[in-house]
Amino acid sequence: MKLERITLTHVRIPLLEPFRISNGEVSEKDGILVRVEAGGIAGMGEASPMAGTFYSDDTPASVWKFLTERLIPAAFAAKAVSVASINRVLDRAGGSPFARAGLETAFWDLEARAAGKPLYEALGGYNVPVESGLAVGITKGIPALIATIEKYLAEGYKRVKIKIEPGWDVGPLGEIRQRFGDIPLMVDANGAYGREDSAHLRLLDAFGLMMIEQPLPRSDLKGHADLQAVMRTPLCLDEGAEDSAAVRRAIRMKSCRIINIKIQRVGGLANARAIHDICAKAGMPVWAGTMPELGIGAAQTLHMATLPNFAYPTDVESSARWFLDDVIEPLITVQGGKISIPAGTGNCYEPSERTIGRFRVAERVFTP
Repeated sequence: MKLERITLTHVRIPLLEPFRISNGEVSEKDGILVRVEAGGIAGMGEASPMAGTFYSDDTPASVWKFLTERLIPAAFAAKAVSVASINRVLDRAGGSPFARAGLETAFWDLEARAAGKPLYEALGGYNVPVESGLAVGITKGIPALIATIEKYLAEGYKRVKIKIEPGWDVGPLGEIRQRFGDIPLMVDANGAYGREDSAHLRLLDAFGLMMIEQPLPRSDLKGHADLQAVMRTPLCLDEGAEDSAAVRRAIRMKSCRIINIKIQRVGGLANARAIHDICAKAGMPVWAGTMPELGIGAAQTLHMATLPNFAYPTDVESSARWFLDDVIEPLITVQGGKISIPAGTGNCYEPSERTIGRFRVAERVFTP
């Protein structure tokens, strides 16, 4: 095959409700869709940073710039046509993990479609329904939180995750336990606490949580190790599990008992699979998180979550949970708490040209 064309499309889709975490709030979802064409076949990927510095230093503007000025010219110069060849390009380039994920995952879709197989098979996964977990941001008061959880539990989600921050943790958890009993429950702090909060965080042991996700800042693996040593509740690294080296250090230091893998955060599916394998060898269970991505990125996360060491429900939810519309056909749906990947090749979901056209902010086509 010959690399023929790469198209970037920036879309911006309104959220059905604002999404707030300890780092800020957003009301729209930006995504940069990456279409790679070679040998008459097209593969789709998604670079999915949030506006501002919501989760990371990457923004839609910085990712667009890195793709247009660095990664795409390098891909054409290297005549990349496979996952292996584009990863050699990306390894040399370094830089923005979101940009690298967008381009790299498009090549995974391309390669799987060319081979006539679904992405999960190309990754080494299996055709199994993926359990879906409900994620709820920080709301304007506990009644709103309870109402949101009650509304979506009716769809059968397999666990509930709430965002927490200092001043929004023990109170909401107490109300959830009182209202919903022993539902599978976890919390995500996005690094909002410090080592000085250790005694307070230990109060969360009383709520029977599945895990506490990223309580301390990203780089503080020692602080996480010290905290894990005095807590019954498993700690989970998210932002701190930024690459294979960080994960190996965390395992060695006993900084956590669970790892969250996000394709965008680690720069693509090859890196995500490598982290999965490292954790599996160490007996460390993993689960699949989201940014959350639009449908293309979400679909690829579902495929990844079929690998054998993914032990907890993914954060991928139905398309209609967050977005006014989505960029794929069919839409992702949750039935009985699980998401079934449709039959097909590659991503197994097709881009919705109608939705992409409706919410397109910018587009640029690259050729050799």
